[in-house]
Amino acid sequence: MSDQNADATAEFTITRIFDAPRDLVWQAWTDPDEAARWWHPEGVSSPREHVTIDPRVGGTYHYLMINDENGAEFPTGGTYLEVDEPKKLVFTWGNSGDSVDTAPRITVTLADRGDKTEMTFHLVGIPGFKGDGNVYDGWESAFDVLDKVYRGE
Repeated sequence: MSDQNADATAEFTITRIFDAPRDLVWQAWTDPDEAARWWHPEGVSSPREHVTIDPRVGGTYHYLMINDENGAEFPTGGTYLEVDEPKKLVFTWGNSGDSVDTAPRITVTLADRGDKTEMTFHLVGIPGFKGDGNVYDGWESAFDVLDKVYRGE
């Protein structure tokens, strides 16, 4: 995550269907044991001992991503702004300690689709597009990792 303030005009959305019920996808976002399994793109890990989550309005989360190849570390964190279990999360995303007013903001909306879940991920504050080799592709890769978790890979 960069040290720059969020650009309120920059945003992107990723929508995915997961082969899991909404309660499990909610848990993936709010349980530190589950988040450690996928809160990172492929080729990166998030050790469980470096993941904390307090999913309540005003609560915070922190995690450390570590590049598997070169050991580079990416500390990340934010504050929960809205929690509507199991439907919606709104939180800041950036460096731990970033101002709630200037940090990028993520909204995750979960909708039942039979025995599957449609997740809409919307990030405001950072530009992104498929193939950007940056934030969009990183989140899309993380969702691929989550999909593999649900497939038992």
